Amino acid sequence: MNMNRRRFLQCGAGATLAAAASGYATENAQPSPGVSVPAAAGKYQGGVSRWPLCLNSSTIRPTPLKDKIRIAAETGYDAIEPWVNELAEFEKAGGSLDALGKEVRDRGLFVPNVIGLWECMPPTEELFEQSLTATRERMRLCAAVGAQHVAAIPAPDREDFDLKWGAEMYRRLLDIGRKEFGIIVAVEFVGFLQGVHRLGQACALGIDANDPDACLIADTFHLFRGGSGFEGIRHLDGGFIADFHWNDVPSDPPREQQGDEHRIYPGDGILPLRRLLVDLAAIGYAGPLSLEMFNREHWKQDPKQVAATGLRKMRDLIGAALA
Repeated sequence: MNMNRRRFLQCGAGATLAAAASGYATENAQPSPGVSVPAAAGKYQGGVSRWPLCLNSSTIRPTPLKDKIRIAAETGYDAIEPWVNELAEFEKAGGSLDALGKEVRDRGLFVPNVIGLWECMPPTEELFEQSLTATRERMRLCAAVGAQHVAAIPAPDREDFDLKWGAEMYRRLLDIGRKEFGIIVAVEFVGFLQGVHRLGQACALGIDANDPDACLIADTFHLFRGGSGFEGIRHLDGGFIADFHWNDVPSDPPREQQGDEHRIYPGDGILPLRRLLVDLAAIGYAGPLSLEMFNREHWKQDPKQVAATGLRKMRDLIGAALA
């Protein structure tokens, strides 16, 4: 994966695109006006997909970590995206993260990202310095398993989150991650936070960090839940996005009342995912699509069946969007 992100915003073509329609499009929406998709053979999924398809471990959460890795490989994913608490618990129980990373690679998978760095952007210099002990430990865990990125959530959450201060904190996190652990820190915005909950806010952190490796973790649920919508993605350069969490949402309850537990399989809800795939191809996004759900009903089901169903639905969407 290209770690040299020299451009943040895509110029030229983005300026000529038609104005965004209001509201949320349905699954049958047409590609964004003015967008053309560059021809490219699929590199993944036997030629079906131009993006690696990843299983975020939250999708089958009750399952032990090693079983999640096995299931991801056996059902045909290209990558696995664990959570840092799983890595900490695995190591605490006597497991070797170096060996776990080797198992991931031996099964033909890779780790594009780990979630995440919690409480890593507090509001004062003193609190930031205090937070670095826990932050460095989480970076160590992620690097040990071979992750390319680790997600930094702009928290502790606060309504008056200072974007200028956050950009400085992010720049310093990038520097620590890269120099000390060989890992790239990515900003993840969360739609139901009071502070950084929109795409534009996360972009501001990345751009104003003034670092060539600055990048985002995007999420279809958070684009919806935070009110950003989906039109802004086409104005970014694909290299600015490190990882894209993939899911859908139902029409009810209302947007403002939806939580992580309302996420459903891609293609089963109201989000304009086919259109978004066309836009991602047009801006040159080459990172993973990572199936991330927190659906309590799915957690009660056979995890291998849930993983296989999600993979099939993602492949179907890609086929329909880019045929």
